Amino acid sequence: MITIAIDAMGGDNAPAEIVKGAVNSLGSHDIKLLLLGKNEPIEAELTGFAYPKDRVEIIDCSEVIGPEESPAAAIKTKKDSSLVVGFNLLKQERACAIVSAGSTGALLTGATLIVGRIPGVERPALATPLPNEKGFSLMLDSGANVDAKPNYLLQFAKMGSVYMESVAGITNPKVGLINIGTEREKGNQLAKEAYPLLESSGLNFIGNVEARDIPAGVCDVLVCDGFVGNVILKFMEGFAGSMFNMIKKELTADLVSKVGALLSKNAFKRLKAGFDYSEVGGAPFIGLKALVVKAHGSSDAKAIEGAVRQAALFAGRGVVEKIKTNME
Repeated sequence: MITIAIDAMGGDNAPAEIVKGAVNSLGSHDIKLLLLGKNEPIEAELTGFAYPKDRVEIIDCSEVIGPEESPAAAIKTKKDSSLVVGFNLLKQERACAIVSAGSTGALLTGATLIVGRIPGVERPALATPLPNEKGFSLMLDSGANVDAKPNYLLQFAKMGSVYMESVAGITNPKVGLINIGTEREKGNQLAKEAYPLLESSGLNFIGNVEARDIPAGVCDVLVCDGFVGNVILKFMEGFAGSMFNMIKKELTADLVSKVGALLSKNAFKRLKAGFDYSEVGGAPFIGLKALVVKAHGSSDAKAIEGAVRQAALFAGRGVVEKIKTNME
């Protein structure tokens, strides 16, 4: 049975939505959950659910790391916080994954300092699935390393390829370097130096990919530094929300449009689900000795359930061990 730690105190909707999502995940996965946080509020939330008691354990933690705190200082001083306790459980191999919707900075800092990097990995990366016409592409880094070196991008490509092969079942995944043009000589110094490394890596590297081609699904793994990746991620989130609002406005503008909207309701519902972050749940922090999944700060129960599902799939298919083997 896979043991997954849940930061029950992290995120805008903690602990209610976190606990609800965690409990809901038990029905479809053979997992045990360690709920980390203050005992009383977690127990109060659990009283409203029927669940197998032997598969849920509360780990009482007296402290919580808030989003406004300095990540490094909080990790060093709040030893009994839900995040730090969770990282130590990973380090002690009492859990194989942790899911948190809490402070991104504290999550990345604590994971790197306490859990540690896989030997050979210079920088772990946040890997975010981006929806496209064919399914999804994995983009890394999406925010952990705003400054990067060419070799980091090469390692991101290797780790992303392992993920797509193991989790998505894609053989020999296509790798693209996000750039301002498709020509080999385009881009800043980082892109120009990373290109030949990727080209000679043995990976299925297809060259540079422009941002406008990402929604078409031209490749399976998208590589960039965390600054570029986070800008793309936030733009896609905002654009998707605005696009569906504009579509809704037009479809309710007159009677004919309303009739068409009613007939197309299921199609639009499926399309919207493809852009819903709660369907995926979170972004894995790849390159660590154990799995860390960062859920959105505003995650509801559905998103937490998705993040747990992703963690269970990742752990069950031994992705960390496969990345270790690849990087060695």
